Amino acid sequence: MTVMTPLSVIDAVVLGIVEGITEFLPISSTGHLLVTQHLLGLGDETGKVAADTYAIAIQLGAILAVIALYRMRIASMAKGLVGKDPEGRSILMLLVCAFLPAAVIGLAFGDSIKDKLFTPWAIVVAWAAGGVFLLWWKPVHGTRNIAEITLRNALIIGVAQSLAMWPGVSRSLVTIVAALLVGCSMAAALEFSFLLGLATLTAATALDLAKNGDELVHAYGWGTPILGAVVAFATAVIAVKWLVRFLAARPLAWFGWYRLAAAGVAMVLIMSNTIG
Repeated sequence: MTVMTPLSVIDAVVLGIVEGITEFLPISSTGHLLVTQHLLGLGDETGKVAADTYAIAIQLGAILAVIALYRMRIASMAKGLVGKDPEGRSILMLLVCAFLPAAVIGLAFGDSIKDKLFTPWAIVVAWAAGGVFLLWWKPVHGTRNIAEITLRNALIIGVAQSLAMWPGVSRSLVTIVAALLVGCSMAAALEFSFLLGLATLTAATALDLAKNGDELVHAYGWGTPILGAVVAFATAVIAVKWLVRFLAARPLAWFGWYRLAAAGVAMVLIMSNTIG
């Protein structure tokens, strides 16, 4: 195999911070990771598969953060699975329903999506479109809590999540928006988005590691990727807690301005041949 750019300790820490901060904010972790990888010189042609796989595998840290923060809800769903918690079983069914659209599309078109859309320009378009949408949209928060979400609501949220396969769109953004549109409160929208992310990110990470895990280990070894995931866990815990507090008092539109700024910075980097 071709010798690839190694993943240094500093690279792993930087990518872990980027992943942890951006995974659950409505600004696209994949977009930020891909741009950061280009800046670190990890996304060249010889190392593209390993770098793209690491951009997904590092999500393990964010997965563990949700498990830690929502362990009581997860325990409730586990009890529901064995018939001991009706509400937990109901929420688990909703999450399965919401998970299916992205799972089906991912299995069918995942490789094609990575080949064609994991590019800086695709990210710029998604960042800008999401930013314009957030500044234009005037959301109305409902009162529906997570236990009051219906299977139809869950399916709508799941279909919306499929849009996030385009890097830069943001899985958190589309699921939060969809949950608000079906009448959820912001608190319920955030919790459902986080829990759905737990299922989706776990499946995506497991699938990509099964396909390309050997290439990842060959290119980067074990130590630095694990370090990146640990850093991602710590920063994701902080980011999730911050997001819940922030959106309790402020509108999503704040992130619209950020997305437009990120798109502008990325455009400058592309046009200056800093990334490409």
